[in-house]
Amino acid sequence: MSGNGTTAGDDPLQTAVWRLRSRACWVDAAALLTPVTPATALQRASLLVERCLYTEAGWEEAEDALRTAEALADSDDERGAAACERGYLAYAATLFGVRDRADEARAALGRAAALIPPGAAARALLDFRRGLIAENLTRSPQSARAAYHRAHAGATAHADPLLLSGTWRHLAGLALREGELAEARHGFAESLRIREELGYLVGTAPALVSLADTETDPEASRLREEARRLLRLLGGVPTWLSRQLAPPAPGAASA
Repeated sequence: MSGNGTTAGDDPLQTAVWRLRSRACWVDAAALLTPVTPATALQRASLLVERCLYTEAGWEEAEDALRTAEALADSDDERGAAACERGYLAYAATLFGVRDRADEARAALGRAAALIPPGAAARALLDFRRGLIAENLTRSPQSARAAYHRAHAGATAHADPLLLSGTWRHLAGLALREGELAEARHGFAESLRIREELGYLVGTAPALVSLADTETDPEASRLREEARRLLRLLGGVPTWLSRQLAPPAPGAASA
C-alpha cells in the first residue's frame, strides 16, 4: 500500500500514473516515470513493488528499480523511504514463499524508522508495513494492532485515504479473528467505501471478499460474485484472491 490515490494539483502525469496503477497496469504506469530524480525513482520502484504484492511476479524488475532509487537518494527522508520499500519487497518475497527474507524486511524497516521522523507523512506507511510483518510473519496480533492504530492516526492526519483503507481493512481482519463481527463489518465496509470512491479497482475485489466474510447469504454471495467480476476484468489480479475464489475442481472432496 503505497501512496494516497490522489493527484496533487491534477498533475496530468500523476493522474495517468494513478489510473494505470488502479487498473493493475503497474508496468505501464512505471514506464511513464523517468528515474532521474530521487522522487521519480522512488515512485517507480514503489509501483513495481506493489505489482509483486498483487501478481506474485516481477521481482527482478522491482529489485532493479529499487536499487536505482537507493542510489539516487541523497537525504534522510529519501533514504528512509527507499528503505521502507526495500522492507516491503522483502516482506512480499517472504509472504509468498519466493525466498525467506524476513530478517531483511525487519532490518530495512528498522533503518527506515531511524531515518523517518515521528509525525512525518511517510511514518504512517512505515507503521502500516511494520504491522503487516507483525501480523503475517511474527504472528503477533497485539503488536500488529498497535502499529495499525499508529498508521491509522497518521493516515488520518495526513489525509492519505488509500492508506486509511488499508488500516481499516487490517484492523477489521484482526477484529474478525477475535469474533468481533460488528467491528469487523464496519472496518471492511469503510475500506471498501474508500477504495470505490478512489476508483482503486485492483484493491476493490479483496475489500468485497473481506466484507462478504462478515455477511450471510444472499449478501455474501452477491459481494463475492462482484469480486469475481472485477477479477475477470483485471485478468485474474490479485492472483492470490483469484485462487481463493476459484470454484472447486470437479469431483474434489469437500468437508
